[in-house]
Amino acid sequence: MDLNLSEEHLMVRENVRNFAEREIRPVAKELDEKAEFSAELTRRMGELGLFGIYLPEKYGGHGMDYISYIIAVEELARVDGSQAATLAAHNSLGIGPLYYYGNEEQKMKYLPRLCKGDALWAFGLTEPDAGSDSRGSKTRATLENGEWVINGSKIFITNGSVDISIGSTVQAVTDDNGGKKEFTTILVDKDTPGFVRQAMHGKMMWRASDTAQLFFDDCRVPEKNVLGKIGEGSKIMLSTLDSGRLSIAAMGLGCAQGAFELALAYAQERKQFGKPIAKFQAIAFKLADMAMKIELARNLLYKACWLKDTNQPFAKEAAMSKLYCSEIAKEVADEAVQIHGGYGLMKDYDVERFYRDQRLLQIGEGTSEIQRLVISRYIGC
Repeated sequence: MDLNLSEEHLMVRENVRNFAEREIRPVAKELDEKAEFSAELTRRMGELGLFGIYLPEKYGGHGMDYISYIIAVEELARVDGSQAATLAAHNSLGIGPLYYYGNEEQKMKYLPRLCKGDALWAFGLTEPDAGSDSRGSKTRATLENGEWVINGSKIFITNGSVDISIGSTVQAVTDDNGGKKEFTTILVDKDTPGFVRQAMHGKMMWRASDTAQLFFDDCRVPEKNVLGKIGEGSKIMLSTLDSGRLSIAAMGLGCAQGAFELALAYAQERKQFGKPIAKFQAIAFKLADMAMKIELARNLLYKACWLKDTNQPFAKEAAMSKLYCSEIAKEVADEAVQIHGGYGLMKDYDVERFYRDQRLLQIGEGTSEIQRLVISRYIGC
C-alpha cells in the first residue's frame, strides 16, 4: 500500500479546501442558526464536480477513485458538517445504489442529472420502529396490475424533502415467505401520487442539511422501478452501508481536524499567567493527543478506501473506520471545547457547532454499538 497521495488527490484536497474556506465558512454559522438548507451551495458543489466524483463520465461523473471522494467529504466536514452531510448522503446513499444496482435505463434516466448539483436523491431505509434492526421495516409494497403499491413511512432521511430532491430509493417488504420477510428496493419519484415528504425541524446538529420523514399512502409506481432484483433489498442496503460508512468516517475525520485547528489557534492566542496557554503542558499534551488520534484515524480510513479502490474486501475496515473516526471526532471536539473554556460554549465560536455536529456520527449509518457488532463477527466472535 502506497501511503503517498497522488497529485490528483492533493489537487482534490486543495480545490475543496479552498472552496470550503471561501464559500462555506463565511455562511456556515448563519445557515446553522437559521436551520436553512442552501440549494446554492449544493449547486456550487455540483459545479466543482463533487457529485458523482467516482462515477464514469458516461453517467456524468468524473471517473476518479473513491479516496478522492472521501478527501472531498473530509475537507467539507473540516469546515461544516451540514454541507458534508449533503454531499456524503447524496453520493453514498443516493447515487451509489443507482450506480451499482440500477439497470442501464435507470442509470441514464437519473445519474447525469444527479451529478450536476441541481438535483438530489435520498435513500429511504430507517423507520420509526426500524433503526439498528433494519429488518424490522414495516413499509410494504404489493404488486398490483403492473404497479407497486407502497404503504408505510420512513424517518431521518437525509436529502429527502427539499425542492431539489427528486426522489428516493425505498426499501419495502414485498413478501413474508411464511414469516421470513423479503425486502426489495424501489425507486419513487417525488411527484408520485401518495408520496408525501415532510422536513424535520429542531435538530441539534447538521442544522443546515435536510432531514425528512417520508410517507407512502397507496403510492403507486411502475413495476420496472425495482432497483436490482426483487428480494435483493437487504443485499443492496448492506453493501450501500459498507460504502456509506467510509463517508461518515470521513465526516468524523474532517470534524476532528477542524475542531483541532480551532483549538490550536485559540491556544496559541489565548494568554493566561502571562503566556499563551499552548505553552502549558496540560494544554500542549491535549493538543498532542488530538493530533495523534487524527493521524491514526486518517491512516485507518485511507487504508479502507485503498482496499475498496483495489477491489479487495473492505467491509471490516469500513466498520472500523466509521467507529474510530466518529469516536475520535467526539473526543477531539470535547477537548477542543475544554481548551476554549467558557468561550467554547458560546455560539460566537465555531467550536460550539463542531461539538454539536459530531454527535450524530456515533448514531448515523450504524451506531457505534452496531459497528462493534459487525467487527466482532468479522474477527470470529
